[in-house]
Amino acid sequence: MYRIALKMLMGDTGKYVGIIMGLTFASLIMTQQPAIFIGLMARTYSFISDVGQPDIWVMDDKVQFIDDIKPLQDTELYSVRGIAGVDWAVPLYKGLLKARLADGTFQTCNLVGLDDTTLIGGPPYMLNGQLKDLRRSDSIIVDVDGATTKLAKPALHGGASTPLQLDDVLELNDHRAIVVGIARTTRTFQSQPVIYTTYSRAKSFAPRERKSLSFVLVKARPGQNLHELTQRIHAGTGLAAYTSEEFQTLTYQYFIKNTGIPINFGMSVLLGFIVGAAIAGQTFYNFTLENIRQFGVLKAMGTSNLTLLRMILLQALMVGTIGYGMGVGLTALFGYSMRNSVLAFKFPWQLLVFSGAGVSLICMFAALISIIKVLRLEPAIVFKG
Repeated sequence: MYRIALKMLMGDTGKYVGIIMGLTFASLIMTQQPAIFIGLMARTYSFISDVGQPDIWVMDDKVQFIDDIKPLQDTELYSVRGIAGVDWAVPLYKGLLKARLADGTFQTCNLVGLDDTTLIGGPPYMLNGQLKDLRRSDSIIVDVDGATTKLAKPALHGGASTPLQLDDVLELNDHRAIVVGIARTTRTFQSQPVIYTTYSRAKSFAPRERKSLSFVLVKARPGQNLHELTQRIHAGTGLAAYTSEEFQTLTYQYFIKNTGIPINFGMSVLLGFIVGAAIAGQTFYNFTLENIRQFGVLKAMGTSNLTLLRMILLQALMVGTIGYGMGVGLTALFGYSMRNSVLAFKFPWQLLVFSGAGVSLICMFAALISIIKVLRLEPAIVFKG
């Protein structure tokens, strides 16, 4: 019976391919769009992920996300260092600064100032140069994406721009800065170039302000409970203290609650589900109608409703598996082809479960409307006409 069910399914090539294409489209949309959404949300806290050494981030208690900088007095650093359970604490500067390019245009960059002594908080991967080169006079490290695109040296006669190289010079807020390293960092939400330098030099590059300390990076002593330490820091200094994971959560929750990004992607996924269900359901139902006499013959021969039910479910499982596999495969191919572009894309295994559940619901819907028709079928229809 199961072989007959598959022969019936594949006998009409047009409808068979149509059902698979509908499920493939639904699987593609329900996988690709969430993958882009997850990748985009991961970029909101990518800077926190890149700074891997500290356990705790200390900041003004009004900060809502990583780029919501509310500077502190430098003296707050010593207050944090005095809290029991703190192994070390270093300053970090983070702010926006305009770089003047060779053709006179300006480019907004993320300026990161690292502790002068330890250079904690530096880029995760160095492609050219070394992190310790930041101790040289007027030195900066530029991320590779910024060095090859927005900060690249413009061509003189309309040709291709030239990426920044070691010992090239940038002008930051009327200050001379020499490139001593090229680093690879995770792209940020706004995809702006990232420039690293020392904390003291960052303060000289940036416009004069009474407060300049963006964050205090804290390492807990071995065996210290991080949750207890964050509470102790808050009680002792009045500042907000979050573990790296808590700060990441705070950041992406801000973007989810205060932007329309989740709604936009959610509508795309819902549309893919509805269109896939409509195409697969309608085509599967038409396929059942065209084979209604065959089902009638099987009923007249004594085939039970349970067996017919299993046959239809097998057909739905067949097309669902193929459509799901093709949709996920196209999504993976799309993500691989976009790996070096500015497009955000992240494909965790949980997304496979999500899209698989969506395709399963579509197949259940398509099979249900066909099952109802078959169960109500009278075997006498075979002898009519």
